Amino acid sequence: MRLPLLSLAITALATGAIAQSGPLVIYTSTPTDQMDELVARFNESYPDIQVEYFRSGTTEVMNRLEAEFVAGDPQPDVLLIADTVVMEGLKAEDRLMAFAEADTTDTDADLHDADGYYFSTKLITTGFAYNTELVSEPASSWAELTDPAIASRLTMASPQYSGAAMIHVGTVAETGGFGWEYFETLAENGAIAGRGNGGVLSAVANGEVDYGIIIDFMPLNAAAEGSPIGFVFPDEGVTAVTEPVAILATARNVEAAQAFVNWQLSEEGQRFHVEQGYLPLRDGIDRPATFPDVEIDIIQVDPAILLEQSEDIKRRFADLFGG
Repeated sequence: MRLPLLSLAITALATGAIAQSGPLVIYTSTPTDQMDELVARFNESYPDIQVEYFRSGTTEVMNRLEAEFVAGDPQPDVLLIADTVVMEGLKAEDRLMAFAEADTTDTDADLHDADGYYFSTKLITTGFAYNTELVSEPASSWAELTDPAIASRLTMASPQYSGAAMIHVGTVAETGGFGWEYFETLAENGAIAGRGNGGVLSAVANGEVDYGIIIDFMPLNAAAEGSPIGFVFPDEGVTAVTEPVAILATARNVEAAQAFVNWQLSEEGQRFHVEQGYLPLRDGIDRPATFPDVEIDIIQVDPAILLEQSEDIKRRFADLFGG
């Protein structure tokens, strides 16, 4: 029996016979407004698929899903969340269904699971935002954020709630020149942590803080809409997640789930992600107009290391910042 979910009944404008149909349940960390838009666009191509979704931060999504695993009644057909670390864990537990026939045309094979259990859909980097009405000369590096004058007016998302934050904290903690000492210094100098990236965006835009460590598209989209917020790709590089999509081994509607995965990777789906402000994965598609024309350097750590350390990352971060 399915639990009540936020349901979207979309009246499709598309025409033509589509084989895939029926209910499709998605668990996701995608912001609600963007998920609503995504479902509406997907239904233009697949009008006979009725999408229902549950949305929260990656950690809360997984807490709910783990409880369903224990109860023997997992609800989702598809999982669309922030990071590959969680997907690696689910793959190791035989919770995912391989989709070897997924259409990954014009995307980097290294961005997807080699065995076809999950697929990256976009690139989301983490840098930092600042309030343009409060900060005239913004910092340009991660190192500068530890300055007491900046750290005392800085907030960030917590890995207890956000998958992107978990990747960011774990990656920085494993990177030479930073380590856990970096976060210890931030905490000592007054930095605070909330829950998700949405709260960080609001705090910076409203002037509650000067700076916020945050994923890229939120402040860039807000700035394009006139919000007093800027975004910095730090000199040392940015961390990144790829919001992978996967089909659960217990999926009830496999055909619809496969259609959803392929649509995410298709040219149509990738262009839609750009419209929402995300960096695309597919070759030949330009980055969003909201992104500055700068080279983006990505700091990476083996996802297997982050998977092994994920609980320790959350614990150590909570010890420093609460939560």
